[in-house]
Amino acid sequence: MKPLALEGQVALVAGATRGAGRAIACSLGEAGATVYCTGRSVRGRPATDGRPETIEETAEMVAARGGRGLAVQVDHTVEEQVAALCAQIKREQGKLDVLVNDVWGGDELTEFGAPFWKLSIPRGKILLERAVTSHIITSRHAVPLLLERGRGLIVEVTDGDHFGYRGNLFYDLAKMSVIRLAFAMAWELKRHPGITALAVTPGFLRSEAMLDHFGVTEATWQDGTAKDPHFIASETPYYVGRAVAALAADPDVAAKAGRVLSSWDLAREYGFTDVDGRQPHWGDYFEKTFGRYNRADEQAYASWFNGPMDLAAPDWPKE
Repeated sequence: MKPLALEGQVALVAGATRGAGRAIACSLGEAGATVYCTGRSVRGRPATDGRPETIEETAEMVAARGGRGLAVQVDHTVEEQVAALCAQIKREQGKLDVLVNDVWGGDELTEFGAPFWKLSIPRGKILLERAVTSHIITSRHAVPLLLERGRGLIVEVTDGDHFGYRGNLFYDLAKMSVIRLAFAMAWELKRHPGITALAVTPGFLRSEAMLDHFGVTEATWQDGTAKDPHFIASETPYYVGRAVAALAADPDVAAKAGRVLSSWDLAREYGFTDVDGRQPHWGDYFEKTFGRYNRADEQAYASWFNGPMDLAAPDWPKE
């Protein structure tokens, strides 16, 4: 039995109802953590049309893997609910070690294929509120719990390890924004070296919704390649879940502050596999299939450093 590297730690996974959020919660629990699993969908009151998953199920899955799962219904776009959640965590646990911002809620709002001059503004505004503003609100109220102890990890979940366009204006804004959130939070946390903010991305994700889309199950997922041959390089949500657990257990994680990291690269670095024993590498597969793309490496980040604030106010913000 592997050691419980996160035993005694407390995590909040905001957006743990399904997909990557659920798997991250389960992986943190598997490593021994107590995990607050939050979202809008509870038994008898699903918040997403056509999706049956609930936060109670996620909490039970966390417990089944050896952790402690606590389900709390929260709409992370409502500041009062987030503040109450963080007060509850402080009251019940006295601390927080890991914050994962995975709230999305934009699948039914993203209009792929439509240019920006044909997009629905109301739908786009809701998407940005759910996928970006919710992350800011949650960090605003949860990070002070990390600051009280001077250590912890903040994870922003995005899509893609690059700064390139993502196929839809609002989707692109949302996924790039959370990468920039990780960078900005890391910048402002420079005087708190025990707290690390970063972003992570999965590859081609075999989420519950994606399996349904292809008409397959996890046991028969390879049949989905009949509809999309690139599905052969897909990964379960637990791949990125194990990536987050590995980051949370890494004493040297601060070296990754402000960066966006991929499940596939982290798998090679930390040596974990997906739950099916494979170690898919979406980056390599993509480059072999389509050609080399510009990843968010140190060269790409170079233009983000040594800006006016770094020079004129390197000790900002004043506390």
